[in-house]
Amino acid sequence: MKGNVIVGQSGGPTSAINSSLAGVYRTAIDRGAKKVYGMRHGIQGLLEEKYIDLSEHIRNELDEELLKRTPAAYLGSCRYKLPEIHENPEIFEKIFGILDKLEIECFIYIGGNDSMDTIKKLSDYAIVKGYTTKFIGVPKTIDNDLALTDHTPGYGSAAKYIGTSTKEIIRDSNALEYGKGLVTVIEIMGRNAGWLTGAAALSKGEDCEGPDLIYLPELAFDVEKFVEKVRGLLEKKQSVVVAVSEGIRLADGRYVCELTDGVDYVDAFGHKQLSGTANYLACRIANELGCKARGIELSTLQRAASHLVSRIDIIEAYQVGGAAVKAADEGDTGEMVILERISDDPYQCTTSLRNVHKVSNVEKVVPRKWINEDGDYVTEEFLNYVKPLIQGDVPPIMVDGIPRHLYHNDKW
Repeated sequence: MKGNVIVGQSGGPTSAINSSLAGVYRTAIDRGAKKVYGMRHGIQGLLEEKYIDLSEHIRNELDEELLKRTPAAYLGSCRYKLPEIHENPEIFEKIFGILDKLEIECFIYIGGNDSMDTIKKLSDYAIVKGYTTKFIGVPKTIDNDLALTDHTPGYGSAAKYIGTSTKEIIRDSNALEYGKGLVTVIEIMGRNAGWLTGAAALSKGEDCEGPDLIYLPELAFDVEKFVEKVRGLLEKKQSVVVAVSEGIRLADGRYVCELTDGVDYVDAFGHKQLSGTANYLACRIANELGCKARGIELSTLQRAASHLVSRIDIIEAYQVGGAAVKAADEGDTGEMVILERISDDPYQCTTSLRNVHKVSNVEKVVPRKWINEDGDYVTEEFLNYVKPLIQGDVPPIMVDGIPRHLYHNDKW
């Protein structure tokens, strides 16, 4: 590698995204990159020429290990949609002017569907205009909805946290005596894909019966049928625990959270911010069944729980970061690194590349056959898919009883 590398992070953070950043940095240095720059707040920050020399912040092996264990996006993230090339070529000219000035040989972007759209547009522009800079995408999303890859870094750790938290909520619910019964509705991230919500079933085992119902956004949700199912469960048991995706919709396409005006923000990519599904359903249950009910939103906790990450997830996140640099150094561009599962038992996975045009703006949802016939739980096939991804632990580096993170000055 003769030139410099620049790397950015985009979209919703995860507890493993910084392990990919560490993989990019270490592999680039080992392959001879003169400098490894980090974009501050992704492509949006780069347009404002906000970037840093990562070697000034990752100074030793301890810093690298801390970075792997630090949640959220160390470089800062963004949700910035590049226009189509013909709509605003000036933006692309500005970006490539900055890349030329920094002598960038390799541009790495860590993110999900929208981030792969950025890689697609930049690599296309480079090819059309004759630029030699290589553009490679690194998969990242707790939603696990990127096409063509078996799974995405970040998902395994989020699934581990969801399974653990669901188990703790069930234990808490069973311990309390409320007289008329208690219904707990857990709201889990997932706009169109139920990979995260399905992970609530991981709580089921010899010492825990798991949630009573699980609803994914892949199937239409019927509020009346839901209430009646809960009514029937309360006739048999003291407490009921339900896991729902934030994005469950009615047959007419409306989000359940819209029944309480829970959608009031739309981002640059046209995605509605969803919130309030659990509280709406809990209130509906309380009013119609006369029992106590509560809604719990796991919210950002499910993507920031670095104290409970999966070792498999952290290792694979690091590997895909390194694989991206290797691919660019060997001449590939317009590609996304993917994970290919070789076997479940023993679990084995390797990296490969796929054309980013086949990945960007395509969502992978939970197969219908992995949801039970009634549409209120996941199957054993789903659990067999996810269980290998949550194995192992990466203990935090503790200081004064609290995990230490790699810190930076926000005035960068």
